[in-house]
Amino acid sequence: MTTKLSNLFYTFLNIAASTQKLGINLIRVAILIIFVWIGGLKFYNYEAEGIVPFVANSPFMSFFYTKSAPEYKEYKLKEGEFNEAKHQWHVENNTYGFSHGLGILIMAIGILTFLGIFSPKIGLVGAGLAIIMTIGTLSFLVTTPEVWVPDLGSGEHGFPLLTGAGRLVIKDTAIIAGAIVVLSDCAQRILKQKKH
Repeated sequence: MTTKLSNLFYTFLNIAASTQKLGINLIRVAILIIFVWIGGLKFYNYEAEGIVPFVANSPFMSFFYTKSAPEYKEYKLKEGEFNEAKHQWHVENNTYGFSHGLGILIMAIGILTFLGIFSPKIGLVGAGLAIIMTIGTLSFLVTTPEVWVPDLGSGEHGFPLLTGAGRLVIKDTAIIAGAIVVLSDCAQRILKQKKH
């Protein structure tokens, strides 16, 4: 009985050990799905309006907007809400134009990363850009007050209590880890090709 269980365990280990390439390619597929979906959403007004606090407070991106933080706080819209005056403010702020450009960039990064299945050089570029982008996203934990629960009287606020926006940001720790694995795989394949 013990020998049978031991054999089953080692059979499982052999199968698990052989799935590394599949796992790396599934990371590429996951990055493709996430980036194309999220990038595509950037063409919808509610998503463009939702990223304003992140962009407006970022020292690396705020110059894309015409209005400076914290003016945006007076023009926030709930997801699905429409208000003509607030919408016009976002038009003037370049909220939608910036979001469209960002969406194209995000989708391109996802596609380049996925193409690493077929071309390690293209995949290397995609994974490198994915790493840079996720570092930028994770910087919002420092620059954007809206990622932390505000002090509204309950006594529960600030670090480590993330808001919904903050919880969306923290998931990029998994994306950056996956992008590093993909980057390493592409680099190994390029080096292997050079040896032959």
